[in-house]
Amino acid sequence: MPPEVGSLKRGSLAASITPQWQQPLLWLALAWAVSIALHAADWVAMVGQWWDSSTYNHILLVPGILAWLVWQRAPELAKLSPQAWWPGLALIAGAQFLWLLGDISATATASQLGAVLSLQAATVALLGPRVAWALLFPIAYATFLVPLGDELVPALQMITAEITIALTQASGVPAMIEGVFIDTPAGLFEVAEACSGVKFLIAMIALGTLIAHVCFRSWKRRAIFMAVAVTLPIIANGIRAWGTIYIAQSQGIEFAAGFDHVFYGWIFFALVMATLLAIGWKFFDRSTSDSFIDGERLAAADWPMPLERFSGAALHVLLSVLAMVTVFSAWSASARGVEAELPPVIDLPAVPGWERSVIEQSYPWQPGMQGADHRLIGAYRNAQGQVVDVTFALYAAQDEGREAGAFGQGALPLDSEWRWLSAADAPEGGQGDRLQALGQHQRVAQTWFRHGDWTGSSRAQLKLLNMRDRLRGIPVPTSMLIISAEDTASQDAEAALADFRQSTAEIGEWMDAVAGLD
Repeated sequence: MPPEVGSLKRGSLAASITPQWQQPLLWLALAWAVSIALHAADWVAMVGQWWDSSTYNHILLVPGILAWLVWQRAPELAKLSPQAWWPGLALIAGAQFLWLLGDISATATASQLGAVLSLQAATVALLGPRVAWALLFPIAYATFLVPLGDELVPALQMITAEITIALTQASGVPAMIEGVFIDTPAGLFEVAEACSGVKFLIAMIALGTLIAHVCFRSWKRRAIFMAVAVTLPIIANGIRAWGTIYIAQSQGIEFAAGFDHVFYGWIFFALVMATLLAIGWKFFDRSTSDSFIDGERLAAADWPMPLERFSGAALHVLLSVLAMVTVFSAWSASARGVEAELPPVIDLPAVPGWERSVIEQSYPWQPGMQGADHRLIGAYRNAQGQVVDVTFALYAAQDEGREAGAFGQGALPLDSEWRWLSAADAPEGGQGDRLQALGQHQRVAQTWFRHGDWTGSSRAQLKLLNMRDRLRGIPVPTSMLIISAEDTASQDAEAALADFRQSTAEIGEWMDAVAGLD
């Protein structure tokens, strides 16, 4: 056994950096430092989410886990010789392009993922394919640094609601469900976003992935274990919600809510995690003495040789990495400076058969329009007494904090008593939503976006269009229109909206007229 390997096993950090590794690690550290500096806004945002959001607190452990995973491989890695690799620049380009798309369109998920992928790609480019294969799992596991999961909340809310109503009715409690609201004799319960179970699910996926790698050799066992790691927290969260409702029937809502936070919020899910480990324990097939990689075998392997023909001078590859990251950062800065010219003043137009009216709402409602350059809020009334609220927002560009399709923007306002109840009809490619407040106030809202000649309700398509135009340096404004009506004993909301739409021009043309762009 080489002496440096033996000293590695004795735990000496200095001895772990063998001569052939010293310069490559220095170049890699420099590449990481420059990349993190140029993407500092994304890293600051990610760290803020790790620290401030309970959904992502578990990510605070991921850097330590990554260090441990690399340290476990260190004795075998010392048997390999890193080689800079030109094809790794293609990975850098892909990561940077993803970051660019996210940065110019205010898509934090894409820009943050691109920032993390840039570090992963730099590792491959500066250490080479043989070392990258040895570090494959730690490199891939670094993806968990990206705060992902909020996108699952709506689907998890509905799944939890369905599990809860099934268990509630099966336990003999009469209950009715409407959207995410469950009505029982003890009161009306809402499967809110905080009750979706997303925070526990994504933490369990990260934990399950680590356990599957560390404790199993069989890919079949890994797949089964991961399936359990995903389904168990979802089912458990439905049981948690049912338990709260069931206890409330005899002990009252206040007691049930307190019990939920204390027992179900902490003890219950600790038991679920222990259950997952207990289920997998007897099937673990990796010994604690087993090495994750075989350095000697990998060093002697022939299969990486065709790839290593494209190895290059480490300094030249490093300079290319740094140049590429810098160029993409400059491209983003230039693209983000593209903004459309807007008229100084806009106003809601006259609509035949309808008159502008004072806004009167049985319960206050105002959509999210953060950062819009122009905002209009008004109401129209016709001779039949139908009332429609109209909200319009116009943006010179889409950026962080001023984005029509961002979370919290649109018909469902954040930090309010309004909740999404169900989907509703909407013509001409719009999105219809039925909202409810305090269990008794309902309204229907229909939403459209307009960008250039495109009109629709797809936030993903709106993102893509903004990416396209900013990449080409073309300034195109974006607008958002929301028409809404209350559902009351004297007014059918959907009928009122349909009558209003029949009195306006085609929706895209009408939005351009409001924006003063026709």
